Amino acid sequence: MKSTHSRGAASLCALLGATALVAVNALPAYAAAPALDATQAVQQNFTPVPDFSGLVKQIMPAVVSVDVKLKVDNASDDDSDDSQDQNGLPPGFPQLPGLPPGFPFGFGQPQQPQAVEAKGAGFIINSNGTIVTNNHVVKDAKSVMVTLSDGDNYPAKIIGTDPKTDLAVLKIETKKPLPYVELGDSKDVEAGQWVVAVGNPFGLGNTVTAGIVSALGRDIGDGPYDRFIQTDAPINEGNSGGPLLNQKGQVIGVNTAILSPTGGSVGIGFAIPSDMIKRVVTQLIAHGKVTRGFLGVSAQMISPQMAQALKLPMTDPDGDGALIAAVAPNSPAARAGLKPGDVITAVNGQRVKSPGDLASDIADIDPSAKADITYLRGGVQKDVSVAVEEMPNNPDASFQQGGSGQQSTSHGALGLTLAPLTPDLRSQLNLPQDATGVVIVDVKPGSLADQAGLQQGDLLVGVGPTDVTSPEDAVAAINAARKSGAGAVALRIVRQGQALFVGIGLSGNNNDGN
Repeated sequence: MKSTHSRGAASLCALLGATALVAVNALPAYAAAPALDATQAVQQNFTPVPDFSGLVKQIMPAVVSVDVKLKVDNASDDDSDDSQDQNGLPPGFPQLPGLPPGFPFGFGQPQQPQAVEAKGAGFIINSNGTIVTNNHVVKDAKSVMVTLSDGDNYPAKIIGTDPKTDLAVLKIETKKPLPYVELGDSKDVEAGQWVVAVGNPFGLGNTVTAGIVSALGRDIGDGPYDRFIQTDAPINEGNSGGPLLNQKGQVIGVNTAILSPTGGSVGIGFAIPSDMIKRVVTQLIAHGKVTRGFLGVSAQMISPQMAQALKLPMTDPDGDGALIAAVAPNSPAARAGLKPGDVITAVNGQRVKSPGDLASDIADIDPSAKADITYLRGGVQKDVSVAVEEMPNNPDASFQQGGSGQQSTSHGALGLTLAPLTPDLRSQLNLPQDATGVVIVDVKPGSLADQAGLQQGDLLVGVGPTDVTSPEDAVAAINAARKSGAGAVALRIVRQGQALFVGIGLSGNNNDGN
């Protein structure tokens, strides 16, 4: 046994020795691993992080700090605008530590009206001193001062503002031509590209941060024309109005908002794209206001249930067009024959992926110009040319349909109880005089209607493309949809003045209900 063990040990040593000897003339084992070969290839083709110093030297003279003074009256505190805090800044921004009221004398005494200051950034777009910034930076300004990168200060005049896109144009007068930056094409921007943000964070001035484009076309619910560029370049309070630049030194956006639980940068910032800036700023300079096109539809996204109920093809849940929920009476859309239930898929040949796309595309059309609309009706593609009008001061006009109701009833299968729209209910629900339809007076807990999100007080104005004028009309239309074998039904409602489609899966239930 002992000798056997020795011979085994000797054989093992010889084997290990041979292995070591062979390895001397061989390539390292890891070099042959496919995964590591791929890593090596990536490293060989890796582009180093760019040096932005040359770009910064080029553009910094055209970036300015914007100081805004506002007058705050204690007497008007109770009537103050909730969109700004006591320092004149949008809500949610962090506040720098301050001294007690009246310090060091008169602690706790009522304050006299005092001037407060808001700070932001901007950038010069021509040698004459025209400056672009955010509307929220100069909102309610009593006076505006602009500080150039060399420290020179100039009073600025507000040429025009556009709250819907949060853009503003300022003008300063100087005795010499000023350096300026060029507006690039945001349509050429792609996720992953390097960008530089410049501004006046926390009043520090002349601050540069870098990152990449994180996403495009973001809708954050800030306005009707949200198509923000998202970036992870740090953006903080005071960066508002500053430029977001590509590596060529062209402005591709205006830094406007951040998403943050703390009020500071967490790597989610948003910039208004330069293609929108060009159109808005051109009009503000020429007219002091922005004129937009108006179609006269209320639109919403398409859910899978809605697509099933309306018999719509659905290949891309996030980009299959804008569903018309309501059409304003006597609007361009109404005259062109567009109806609730139609799905707009393109405007002037440009694909419409969402209601936001539709709103922006129509707004960009000059009033009195034609808009070629491509839409789906019952799954069939159609085209119509619409004469767009100028957007009225109150575009949220009534989108109600006509009719009257007589009798109350319910639909047991869906869990709805319906009632005619009486003068008393009209008053309780604060509906306009021309609003008609049937009122949802009860939704059974756990029912199909409850699961779909229908609520007591919703005004039911149609089932699919069919208008309803009484509870019986609504029940008959729902039953007809179910008997046809439809897997879902689309109800058209009005909730707090907003027209919506709500899709309800029928789950094969053939109980007509009463």
